[in-house]
Amino acid sequence: MRMVGTLTRADLADTINRKMGLSRTDSLQLVEAILRHLCESLSNGQNVKISGFGSFILRDKNERIGRNPKTGVEVPITSRRVVTFRASQLMKQRIQEGGA
Repeated sequence: MRMVGTLTRADLADTINRKMGLSRTDSLQLVEAILRHLCESLSNGQNVKISGFGSFILRDKNERIGRNPKTGVEVPITSRRVVTFRASQLMKQRIQEGGA
């Protein structure tokens, strides 16, 4: 697994392959299944909490008026649902310490 840059699905599958002994194909299928389940839960309006990692929380934002910073023209921003992430205390501590 790379130590800088972006963590990818392939990186996750490779770690599962090395640590759990699953085949590369099974490891990638496991990663895909977890991500698919996470996305389906959020799509169905459920928040997702992963203990020791964090929570993916759905928020509904109301319609509001925004402003184009270049021109100053007011533009309506439609209401929408967004996903936010809140890291758990354990994750915050690990980040502060600089390692997992």
